[in-house]
Amino acid sequence: MASSTGSPKVDAAVQKALAAVPSNPTGIDLYSRFALAGALCCSVTHGSLTPVDVVKTRIQLDPAKYNTGLVGGFKKVVQSEGWLALLTGAGPTFAGYFLQGAFKFGGYEFFKAQAVNNLGYETASKNRTAVYLASAASAEFFASIALCPLEATRIRLVSDPTYANGLIGGFSKILRTEGLGAFYAGFGPILFKQIPYTMAKFVVYEKVAEAAFRRFPKETLSDPMQTVVNLGSGLIAGFAAAIVSQPADTMLSKINKTKGAPGEGTVTRLIKIGRELGLRGSYAGIGARLFMVGTLTAGQFAIYGDVKKLLNATGGTEIGK
Repeated sequence: MASSTGSPKVDAAVQKALAAVPSNPTGIDLYSRFALAGALCCSVTHGSLTPVDVVKTRIQLDPAKYNTGLVGGFKKVVQSEGWLALLTGAGPTFAGYFLQGAFKFGGYEFFKAQAVNNLGYETASKNRTAVYLASAASAEFFASIALCPLEATRIRLVSDPTYANGLIGGFSKILRTEGLGAFYAGFGPILFKQIPYTMAKFVVYEKVAEAAFRRFPKETLSDPMQTVVNLGSGLIAGFAAAIVSQPADTMLSKINKTKGAPGEGTVTRLIKIGRELGLRGSYAGIGARLFMVGTLTAGQFAIYGDVKKLLNATGGTEIGK
């Protein structure tokens, strides 16, 4: 409590000013802010890279036609379908990654804090790589449940531009003609893709940022320089995550392109697709995806850090040394 100034009126004004200063959020208030920051950073970055994602998906689905790389793929899409084709699937992308980002970043912060609470700070710090990996995997499991239906809709729209007119049309048509299960036909591949992707993404980011802030302590850096560190750490994390998750990303595109044959289960379809692709085929579009994932991951961590500050959500658990 502030000491008295000797004037009741001044004391009252001071108390009123102190009461107006926002306190640091805790509990569900804090994690909801993390979730909002994550939702914004993922939806903005993924949404803005929709054109790259369109070309990457076309390369994966039709490598014989789209065989001239990222720039050549852009030209072919524009020449055959026009500029607007590069925005195909933008609705599902924004919506899907808004939800996914909320669960991913908010969940990561939550599970990391729970690990520290259960293990104790010293134990968690000594085993922080395992904590990062387990927290990322747990968060991504729930994030993928939210993402899967919208990702299935996006891929269907990109693979067949005549299928439906946008998010609502595509989502409702899949639900009406194929049922709820069609949205989760790619759930196995999306877990196989997203969980290693998110584990690599967070652990590499944490390690690179940890090394950078050890060399240049965070408290000595201006906000713009902290953003630069987040960008650089995110770029390296994005490259690692893209390489780890590329085969599953290709399989996800393939399995969501069309519905399976009558009586054909998801596992059977995955085995069949895997055999058809081979190792080389599973890395179709890796150039486009390295560019895309590296860029968006760098942007995500930069935006996430800045939005957290704007939301006063700076009470996350830090266990780096």
